[in-house]
Amino acid sequence: MKARELAVQGAFTFEPEVFPDERGLFVSPFREEAFTAAVGHPFFPVRQTNHSRSRRGVVRGVHYTVTPPGSAKYVYCARGRSLDIVVDVRVGSPTYGRCDAVELDPREFRAVYFPVGVGHAFVALENDTVMSYMLSGEYVQANELAVSALDPALGLPVPGDLEPLLSGRDRAAPTLEQARAAGTLPEYAACRAVESELWPSAGTRGDG
Repeated sequence: MKARELAVQGAFTFEPEVFPDERGLFVSPFREEAFTAAVGHPFFPVRQTNHSRSRRGVVRGVHYTVTPPGSAKYVYCARGRSLDIVVDVRVGSPTYGRCDAVELDPREFRAVYFPVGVGHAFVALENDTVMSYMLSGEYVQANELAVSALDPALGLPVPGDLEPLLSGRDRAAPTLEQARAAGTLPEYAACRAVESELWPSAGTRGDG
């Protein structure tokens, strides 16, 4: 499995080996050993798994979790094709305000790891795009917040050849700087503290 660190501090993309034959294919989108070698600590304890299906043009996000409690996330595309976007919304992070994007599909089966507090968005590039998630925390509606994926200051790479379809919640989401002014963004130090509780005996990279 190949691993690559993204432009957002602590976020990684993973690309597993795919084994096709006349029956179809076999692949492991997640491997603990490869994850630990790349990120520097074991995988988080999984508290919830999610599954979403979207039509072409759907934009979900940028979603993040109030920290604490915070939540780490591991995402891959099981059907269709998506542009998965990592956004650093952690105030005080060395990469605050930066984003990176990875195309996900069920051919290469790339996956993306989001550390605690990092924002997640994706654009469905095909109809019936299915996304699969593992999370370190359970969903609590009051803790789930968003900033606008269409914020011009973020400049997320939403393809210009499709009409973005957003939920009412995501369309009404504030810009990154509006959320920062309102005090609703996670603090980088708090995110690191939550991670230290997830992995009390393991150091994490990027302490700078």
